[in-house]
Amino acid sequence: MARHSHWAQIKLKKGVTDKKRGKIFSKHSRLIEIATKNSGGDVNTNASLRLAIENARADNMPKENIDRAIKKGTGELKEGEQMQEVSYEGYGPGGIALVIDTLTDNKNRTNQAVSMILREHGGHLGSAGATGFLFESKGVLEIGSKSGGENDELEIIDAGAEDIEKDDGVIFVYTKPNEFSSVKKKLEEKGFKIISAQLLKLAKVLVEISDPKILEKIEALLEALDEEDDIVNVAINCKSL
Repeated sequence: MARHSHWAQIKLKKGVTDKKRGKIFSKHSRLIEIATKNSGGDVNTNASLRLAIENARADNMPKENIDRAIKKGTGELKEGEQMQEVSYEGYGPGGIALVIDTLTDNKNRTNQAVSMILREHGGHLGSAGATGFLFESKGVLEIGSKSGGENDELEIIDAGAEDIEKDDGVIFVYTKPNEFSSVKKKLEEKGFKIISAQLLKLAKVLVEISDPKILEKIEALLEALDEEDDIVNVAINCKSL
């Protein structure tokens, strides 16, 4: 199976997020709300909502917070403006491409915040379509190794994985978006522990950045973006982090 080294991107973003655990419940609430709004509040028929709740529970989000987010999504609980999904395309230090996914109740506020953060860290917004074509949606599952050998990889391939990467006993499994739920279910049935499961945008081709000063600027930009409550995911095409 091909190795695309996407783990480098995910590892950095995961590390950045871990530094801001106090804001993670807010982001989970937004994801649950928008999933409910798009496809209803029944987890048996809404796979996106089921995944959002599973990820929230994995971060120990209280049940009452989850229930509140669902009620906001269904309209049962009226509280401020409704959330909407907005994506931004742009460039960062060294000319790296970015796609920034947000959930917001105020597009003007979010647009100003994203634009300012990019400018302050050596980047800028692009027009619609400027960088989106450089990325593709993938299901990404972080799972624990069972045997630590080749048998793990064979079982994962048998479950329908499109690609696999390993790092210190943790395995990253990549799937096509429409096969994400079925692969996740098969891996669970095979006894693999699911650490996290997400639908993400990943770069089709990764760019090498060797200048340490530029890498520092990229890390600073990603950390600043992670601090913005409205931003739920940032995709980059840099593999050197």
